[in-house]
Amino acid sequence: MSSLFPNVDWSKMWEATEQTVYMTTIATVATFILGTALGLLLFLTSKENVWENKVIHAIVSIFVNVFRSIPFIILVILLIPFTKALVGTIIGANAALPALILGAAPFYGRIVELALKEIDKGVIEAAKAMGARTSTIVWKVLLPESLPALISGITVTAIALVGFTAMAGIIGAGGLGNLAFLQGFQRSREDVTLVATIIILIIVFIIQFVGDYATKKIDKR
Repeated sequence: MSSLFPNVDWSKMWEATEQTVYMTTIATVATFILGTALGLLLFLTSKENVWENKVIHAIVSIFVNVFRSIPFIILVILLIPFTKALVGTIIGANAALPALILGAAPFYGRIVELALKEIDKGVIEAAKAMGARTSTIVWKVLLPESLPALISGITVTAIALVGFTAMAGIIGAGGLGNLAFLQGFQRSREDVTLVATIIILIIVFIIQFVGDYATKKIDKR
């Protein structure tokens, strides 16, 4: 290995890999929770739904559209004061989490909203007719019926988050992106950049495989 990649410091490479996996995992879990909440709120407050409310729907929709539209690298810079106040630093894996979550959750929120809109309205109406409360409809109808689409969506989002961590690494968040930029690109060590890229691809392939497997297992159609 050392002869193939003479400039690669494997201890630093594995440390960077752990940081990337850590950032991706935490951000994906938080994105799933926050994005699902946003998607449910968008769906439930939309026209002819149980919490129909034009004002709340418009506010949430604007929030989602704004944060979904800001390029990630600019979002990281805009959130520096917020990140410093929340985490206490703008350097390191934890410092990247606020931008990762706020960048991905609105995107996933739209996926959740679309998944909920695909549910047969007859199923929802039947639950209403039986006197089911909103919480029961959410937990017993909406989420179970849309779960395959939700898992497929979070798989796509998690893969996007891997790319976000690489971009965040360029401004000091750590991880494989940081290593590839500082140790590879800036020092003209192509083998470092190549190895970091290969590991990122492996992480992406694993996420895709796990996501596809889970979706097939859950989808009973």
